[in-house]
Amino acid sequence: MRLTVIGTGYLGAVHAACMADIGHEVLGVDIDAHRIAMLSEGRTPFYEPGLQETLTRGVDSGRLRFTTSLREAAEFGDVHFVCVGTPQKEGSQAADLRYVDAVVEGLAPHLRRRCLIVGKSTVPAGTTAQLEVRLDTLAPMGADVEVAWNPEFLREGHAVEDTLRPDRIVAGVSSSRADSVLREVYAPMLRDGVPFISTDPATAELVKVAANSFLATKISFINAMAEVCEAAGADVTTLSEALGHDTRIGRPFLSAGLGFGGGCLPKDIRAFMARAGELGVGDSVAFLRQVDEINGRQRSRTVDIARSMVGGDLAGRRIAVLGATFKPNSDDVRDSPALSVAAAVHREGGIVRLYDPEGIENARSVLPQLEYVHDVAKTCEDADLVLHLTEWSEFRRIDPAVLAASVSVPRILDARNALDATLWRSAGWTVRALGRPTPPALPNQQATAPVTAVYSSDLG
Repeated sequence: MRLTVIGTGYLGAVHAACMADIGHEVLGVDIDAHRIAMLSEGRTPFYEPGLQETLTRGVDSGRLRFTTSLREAAEFGDVHFVCVGTPQKEGSQAADLRYVDAVVEGLAPHLRRRCLIVGKSTVPAGTTAQLEVRLDTLAPMGADVEVAWNPEFLREGHAVEDTLRPDRIVAGVSSSRADSVLREVYAPMLRDGVPFISTDPATAELVKVAANSFLATKISFINAMAEVCEAAGADVTTLSEALGHDTRIGRPFLSAGLGFGGGCLPKDIRAFMARAGELGVGDSVAFLRQVDEINGRQRSRTVDIARSMVGGDLAGRRIAVLGATFKPNSDDVRDSPALSVAAAVHREGGIVRLYDPEGIENARSVLPQLEYVHDVAKTCEDADLVLHLTEWSEFRRIDPAVLAASVSVPRILDARNALDATLWRSAGWTVRALGRPTPPALPNQQATAPVTAVYSSDLG
């Protein structure tokens, strides 16, 4: 099929490359000429495992091309995927749909044959219906231009896999023709047994925000339990393991730590609350406000613990930060808990030196006042405290005995509950972790450097 993908950011670039990889002819569209030039040369504008190889195959095969012209897209495509961002509206919790609106207004005048516009962006319920009304007016083909919604469920760091081998495909359609078209688009996945859920557009729009809200709630729940565990002298990692064995609950997304961030969960749950309020059912999702607050509190709690570990004052202290991105296997620092903590420490006078395997340049563009280095040893040189804020596998492979020789004082705060506490303590480190008990300091240990109990890192 001949597909266009409008918007070649994180979602669009991945979708375009993967659609070409399964055999479609694909034209990627964006107003950013520099990005289009990069993609046309087969170069990815951001880090995502597997994307470079997939993009290269598509460009080299001739099935994948890129343009800045919506007119060219309209002439080329039978199906137009809308993959632009829907950020939080300035001064409001609602989703900002100006980029979606701009695509429709720019594409519609050029639509002179029957086609299907398929939204993948995360939008408020009711968006599809609104766009259909506008297209009836703006597009020369009028009602022959249909709109469907096909939400994405990508995990950064696993986006290529999630696109090529999704756990489900949701299609919000208003006609049997739109249903048939989307089944043809995703035919290779359907042959592999991927569930195809065909529903109305409003339900499809709600699926994504409902899924993100549930995940956010689960993460904030276990982080709330981490606070209770600290007060009670209990261990949240063991609590998570015990809860995870209950099939009604499950283990995924039940790891206590610094909380969620990125470009989706935080703004999506806020937009969901805003839309529910507009629909007159705001009380039904009022709990999401608490979910959001718990998540934000993890960041301030991490700073509080860091401050206590160096004697109550971060000013003048050399703080090594491991991690800038909101999660591993990504260079995305949007609403990153790690970067938020680093910024807070800096504001309190801490001398922050930061390393991240992929996110340094993006972090520097947001927080240029920090010092950035390109290896763990240099980051930790003469540090009074090490903060582990993003759970990259590289950090799990650190030899704490070797690193101890570089720091001023061997103290680490594992804000992700991902390091092997046994290994670090045996190498002489004082360790703290969110939601885990802090045993009394031994006589030869500094009072400002409490040590956490020893548990397996498999649960981190």
